Amino acid sequence: MFSIGQLSKRTGVKIPTIRYYEQMGLIDAPERSEGNQRRYSADGLARLSFIRHSRDLGFSIEDIKELLSLSLQPDKPCQNAHDIAVQHLKNVQDRISKLRRLERELMRISKCDADSVSNCAVIETLADHQQCETEH
Repeated sequence: MFSIGQLSKRTGVKIPTIRYYEQMGLIDAPERSEGNQRRYSADGLARLSFIRHSRDLGFSIEDIKELLSLSLQPDKPCQNAHDIAVQHLKNVQDRISKLRRLERELMRISKCDADSVSNCAVIETLADHQQCETEH
């Protein structure tokens, strides 16, 4: 059995976040000691590690809930888990594409060689979105 502090140290998840995950139903409410201290099992540690890794990969809380539910049904086909991962990948790829357009635009406007703010490409572009070369 682990205290919430031990669980936090082992997983790298902060104590308030562990409590939040309990409130969200991602982690079952732990047993309590006679002193009313939370006591987590090895299963609780494994579940929190799963959540932490999922969050590190950028999965939403809703996706994690679904993936945790699926993980409790080992005989079911993994298509739903696959679908969640594929959709998340598409979302990440879309964000990367948007960030690349943003990078190009920032590189373009940061090459300003004006002597004063009145002719500054950065200020002018920020003031008038139509001066941007990309949609970002």
